[in-house]
Amino acid sequence: MNGRRVLAGVAGLVFAFLYAPILWLALVSFNESRSLSRITGFSARWYAELFEDDRVLESLGLTLRLAGASALISTVIGTLAAFGLRRAFPGRGLWTVLLSLPLVVPEVVLGVALLGFCVKLAGIPLGFGALLAAHVAFSLSFVVVVVRARVAGMDARLEEAAADLGAGPLVAFRTVTLPLVAPAVAAGAAFAFLLSFDDVVTSSYLTGVGSTTLPVFVYAQASKRGVSPEIVALSTLMVAVSATLLIAGVVIASRRARASTFVGAIRDQ
Repeated sequence: MNGRRVLAGVAGLVFAFLYAPILWLALVSFNESRSLSRITGFSARWYAELFEDDRVLESLGLTLRLAGASALISTVIGTLAAFGLRRAFPGRGLWTVLLSLPLVVPEVVLGVALLGFCVKLAGIPLGFGALLAAHVAFSLSFVVVVVRARVAGMDARLEEAAADLGAGPLVAFRTVTLPLVAPAVAAGAAFAFLLSFDDVVTSSYLTGVGSTTLPVFVYAQASKRGVSPEIVALSTLMVAVSATLLIAGVVIASRRARASTFVGAIRDQ
């Protein structure tokens, strides 16, 4: 019992260390004054001023377009790759390693490599195109991992049964396979959007004139002028969006896992 209490106390301290600054950030964003250390009253004036800033709105629009395009491309390619890795073929291990490399490569190294590739080799100018290529490159691995985990747990007999009933490959994929993997695909898309929306390090290498993403804008403003109430309010909104997408992805994946377990138990009986 004492061991459990000690473990619970340590866990509480760790969570407090991780989340107390974020909670304080959210609280200060509603502070009436510009002070970041003392609450003098509550007001939404910093959020109002934030949405009147054209630079913020421009960066937000670019970030949303970039994250949406990156999530769409990464989800399509990652889902196809997950199905491609489903069956054994020569070189599958190598392809698996290559698709997993962005998960372990430091973002600084990835950013420098993509900068050299886009500018020197591919001739892609710095800006939206280079950012999109980079975000797809590091988001793809996460989509493959999420979707492949679901594909590996699928019962191949369901697809075989659809084929025995006369369904062609496309019909079987649309009516049987895709509904089974749809939650994993949605979770992978949510993670890909979140990774693109929050990226700072890689984007900072590939940002061009007029193509500053929102996280890079926040970092630049905080570096030049310090942490202002507007930046605090913007950071709070970004945390809220990120947390919402992350929770949605986890809920979708967990619900599908529970449903699969329930169906499997019924089938075994």
